[in-house]
Amino acid sequence: MKLFSKDETFFDHFKQLAVHIGTAATLLKTLFENPTDAVRIAGNIKKVETEGDAIVHLINLRIDTSFVTPLDREDIHLLAKRLDNVIDLINGAARRVVMFRITEARVGGVEMAELVVRASKEILASVGDVTKRQAMLSHGRTMKAIEEQGDALYAEYVGSLFAVEMPAIEVLKWKEIYDALEHTLDECEDVSNVLESIALKNS
Repeated sequence: MKLFSKDETFFDHFKQLAVHIGTAATLLKTLFENPTDAVRIAGNIKKVETEGDAIVHLINLRIDTSFVTPLDREDIHLLAKRLDNVIDLINGAARRVVMFRITEARVGGVEMAELVVRASKEILASVGDVTKRQAMLSHGRTMKAIEEQGDALYAEYVGSLFAVEMPAIEVLKWKEIYDALEHTLDECEDVSNVLESIALKNS
């Protein structure tokens, strides 16, 4: 039986969420490159997050109303939740830059945001390849490598906050921002793990 033989609508919605993740991630990188424009850019990220919430609502409605679903309802719900979480965490990272009134770009923020962009591209490709078991395993390995690179950058840049004298308030601000970015990358890997599990279960 083909994976999508019953209803492809769910997967159209998943692709839409993946595209929204990519849009939010690209905006986030721009925000870290141009923190003086953070209020405007964070507002745009919030719009993407709101649109993502609406897509998740549609998915949940369809789960409740569809007699036959192409995947286990629990898997559909979990994947939607994980995808939505990534957008929420990107929004959270952007909010922190605004709340903490960050005005100067830091290499660590830009580099970690760039990893979020790379992870978002991997999520979009993974959603499109969920019927292809070997492709999904490859995506999983790539995402794991991105997440591990994120861990290394996190350790490097959090360590650098304590390597030189700087106001304690700045250390606290950037430590929390790096935490938010690292958490976002972890959630991207969680999305990849769910997709890989779905592919293996339905191959």
